Amino acid sequence: MKIHFDEQADALYLRLDDSPILDSEEVRPGIVLDFNAAREVVGVEILGVSARVPTADLKEMRFKIA
Repeated sequence: MKIHFDEQADALYLRLDDSPILDSEEVRPGIVLDFNAAREVVGVEILGVSARVPTADLKEMRFKIA
């Protein structure tokens, strides 16, 4: 998985695998899912991150693996 935060665009992108993206769908305002040929989600884009998570410091992310 790859995570990219674009501070200027205020967007966070999670790339789940490297398969080609064949389709995208905005499932909620500012939430876009990218799909491969098998209609599996391979990417998630979140727009307007600072308004959705105003206290988040996206330059320092922590992960919890359960």
